[in-house]
Amino acid sequence: MKILVLYYSKGGNTRKLAEAVAEGIGQVAGAEAVLRRTEEVSRDDFVGSAGIIAGSPVYFGSMAAPLKKVFDDFVGARKRMENKIGAAFTTSADPTGGKETTILSILQALLIYGMIIVGDPLSATGHYGVASVGAPDSGALENARKLGRRVAELAKQVHGQTGDKPQ
Repeated sequence: MKILVLYYSKGGNTRKLAEAVAEGIGQVAGAEAVLRRTEEVSRDDFVGSAGIIAGSPVYFGSMAAPLKKVFDDFVGARKRMENKIGAAFTTSADPTGGKETTILSILQALLIYGMIIVGDPLSATGHYGVASVGAPDSGALENARKLGRRVAELAKQVHGQTGDKPQ
């Protein structure tokens, strides 16, 4: 069962968080992380996943344009994404830099795709998703792993081992 970790990263901080999310997915038996930058993701990566965890740095309180472009480009696949698990993460340069609004912008796109949205687990922060200010510290990286595990575990419950939609 594949879980897509889709991200845009200009300076590398969002990439570091994405890699930790992928590590968390890999901790779940039968789950495989597909780590893709926005410029390299394919339609098959997108629709072939049982879940998507998408990440972006904060750009004016919203997701970066390259991530939004992926959601725009693959809109024709909406019906194939229904009931898959979706989650989000972000990084910012400032503590009040719009992390929650950026996560919400990603979650809105996933909702429009008909996905089942989850935040990070209560053992992390229990909020909208994972976020860090600047380079992710050890706590943010651990929370990212927890988010990856949560999405993989839920995808297995909802879609079974193969990631197929329930009949």
